[in-house]
Amino acid sequence: MLNRIEKLFVDVAAAAVILLALMIFADVLALNLFKASVPDAVIIVRELMVLAIIMPLAAATTQRAHIAVEFLTNILPSRVVDLFVIFGTLFGVFALAPLIFSAGKELMHQINTGSAFYGDLNLPQWPGRLAFVIGITLCWLRLLVMAIGDIITVWRGGSLEP
Repeated sequence: MLNRIEKLFVDVAAAAVILLALMIFADVLALNLFKASVPDAVIIVRELMVLAIIMPLAAATTQRAHIAVEFLTNILPSRVVDLFVIFGTLFGVFALAPLIFSAGKELMHQINTGSAFYGDLNLPQWPGRLAFVIGITLCWLRLLVMAIGDIITVWRGGSLEP
């Protein structure tokens, strides 16, 4: 189930990147041909970037594709490396929790106040906040599932290295 949601989020991120490119292209074209920009293009691009960056986080986490510094761990025994991996995953779980809480509070504030961006279209602020909360929460959930799986694997004497 989690894998299907992650795939959907990667597809949403890919669509956001395509829309970003189209929006920037349309804005540049409008500026050069009509001497006017697309209304609220900067705001729309900024909000699409949230989708493009946050939505694929859980899928990257699943593939363990985040940036890693391995020059030290390459010389350590695999059991110690496994413990470092578990520590890092648990650290991520605890580090994302206050971020999710704060983002959730901000989302509720935006929904309750009905805040909108200043611009021609008066676009609401909550959709980008909602996308952020959903993307970060899915990443947190994936980290939690991975931490539990990794702990069980190491506890049973297995190794996390492929």
